[in-house]
Amino acid sequence: MNYNSIKNKTFSENPAVKAEYNQLGPQYEAIRAAIASRKSAGLTQKQLAEKMGTAQANISRFENGNANPSLDFLQKMASCMGKTLHISFE
Repeated sequence: MNYNSIKNKTFSENPAVKAEYNQLGPQYEAIRAAIASRKSAGLTQKQLAEKMGTAQANISRFENGNANPSLDFLQKMASCMGKTLHISFE
């Protein structure tokens, strides 16, 4: 059984799991975008942390979903990667 099959089966059997998954979606989307941007900029977590003036552990915690970063943190991260941060309500 592949991931999508397991996910679909779990969602159909347990709507609470699907609701929680959907609620966490934006957080993981931001994490995926930050990781992709960091990698495309050719930066390691340590290099990005040095540019931001923070500890590498802070970058790691964010990328692992174990931190709730401030808007300032995200803006600084984007700037240090040569990007701009855009947030939208849809």
